[in-house]
Amino acid sequence: MGRKSVSVERRKEIIKAFYKVAKEIGLENSSIAKVAEHLGISNGLIMHYFKTKDELLLGLNEFILEQHLNIVQNNEIDVIDSKQKLHNLITSLFSRNWNTYFDDGVFYSCYALIYRKKDFNESFKSYLQALHSVLNKKLTEAKENDVIGNTDINEVTEIIFALIDGAYYYLGLFNEKTEDYKQKEAVYIKYALNILEFKS
Repeated sequence: MGRKSVSVERRKEIIKAFYKVAKEIGLENSSIAKVAEHLGISNGLIMHYFKTKDELLLGLNEFILEQHLNIVQNNEIDVIDSKQKLHNLITSLFSRNWNTYFDDGVFYSCYALIYRKKDFNESFKSYLQALHSVLNKKLTEAKENDVIGNTDINEVTEIIFALIDGAYYYLGLFNEKTEDYKQKEAVYIKYALNILEFKS
């Protein structure tokens, strides 16, 4: 049990180092050798846990999911049993708080790999489905607690996530401190909330 725990922690340490290197020099320029150099260990020790860079990439994808779930599963939101809590959740999903957990440059470099690597495509798809599942659960809670009356929660989940993904990609081109950015963000949030059939 102890050895397994050490192995898991070592893998996490290597993945976090890989992320830091990718953030600094770009994912395409990162390598096992550069991760080893960053950690001050041998290439062989890295390859004991990750045989190839592709294996490291899959580990990085799991790290992305873990970080992004920190937003969707924010403990402050808890069970969605009021309009305000659901409003807060939707607003947070459109915010740039994602940057606190994961760098956009690394994220979109990972995203580009879905078109070139089949196993990464499957891993990334699973990651997105996990995020959808958490939002679906929160919306289901809202329905069960009589906050919203939507009959097709699966459809609502898909539409809201499509809005979030599109907005996040587009808004990344703008300075979030400008009025133009804030206006665009407010419009996207408004339309996402309009999809929800709030009970009076």
